Amino acid sequence: MSAHPYVSASDRYDTMTYQRSGRSGLLLPAISLGLWHNFGAADQLENARAILHRAFSLGITHFDLANNYGPPPGSAEETFAQVLSRDLRPYRDELIISTKAGYDMWAGPYGNWGSRKYLVASLDQSLRRLGTDYVDLFYHHRPDPETPLEETMGALDFIVRSGRALYVGISNYGPDQTREAARILRGLGTPCVIHQPSYSMLNRRVETGLLAALHEEGIGSVVFSPLQQGLLTDRYLRGIPADSRAASDGRFLRPEHVTDEVLQRTRQLNVLAAERGQTLAQMAIAWVLRRPEVTSALIGASRPQQVEDGVQALKNRQFGDEELARIDDILNA
Repeated sequence: MSAHPYVSASDRYDTMTYQRSGRSGLLLPAISLGLWHNFGAADQLENARAILHRAFSLGITHFDLANNYGPPPGSAEETFAQVLSRDLRPYRDELIISTKAGYDMWAGPYGNWGSRKYLVASLDQSLRRLGTDYVDLFYHHRPDPETPLEETMGALDFIVRSGRALYVGISNYGPDQTREAARILRGLGTPCVIHQPSYSMLNRRVETGLLAALHEEGIGSVVFSPLQQGLLTDRYLRGIPADSRAASDGRFLRPEHVTDEVLQRTRQLNVLAAERGQTLAQMAIAWVLRRPEVTSALIGASRPQQVEDGVQALKNRQFGDEELARIDDILNA
């Protein structure tokens, strides 16, 4: 790492848009950076550092983590901790650091799902890895069908009251689960301020009830996979490149997702994006942000240029009725 102290861009807040998360006081950048990929121990620290620097210089203040991000699990938090310690510590009060727990993290009966034991222990581990006293936002990563929701939400309330997190939210919860979780947390005096669902042009499930629930409950959302694992970029318009992640790592985008039908749709969407003066990825990000229930779109990046490209989506977030109708026709064909 460079011996020179890091100084962020003085104009970092000039062009980013910040949006309120539901009815809370929390403002989030319209674009957030996710550390799901490319920030593990197997990845290049200097590249991760460059991505984080560029993101913050563009006004991205929200950095999204989880206990199991890596690989190996936990190492994305450790990578972020190194950059925080070396470069971003003076800016800590300008950052929204989020992490989650809900998936398998360690052996035995207490390393998964949604018990109070697991959630509190996992966050304590995350805080040690991150080298910080608190996170700004802590999520329950997925519903637990076995643990009473009152216990899980009670744990989130305890986490805020104990100073481990400033805000709490949920991820991957359905509409009815979201309403019930919000009701319980409201009764405890620790509101649910954010939901993190998957949402993209190719995955519109949240439009069938969840977005309405978020609106009614006054909960914001940070939507993940707005580019559908890269399908909504120009990288896959002609199929799966040999050097792509989809060709080598079946955990993510798989060949069966890249069908001729999907490719026909993405090529048509790409034409429309060009007419708007955008890349397909920029239009896809702008499209999810068109909904007032969407506070922020969560993007990933393997190099700083991808962050720059994603932020460019904010230059044209408006869609005319004809454009939206064309998009619906393409997606429903």
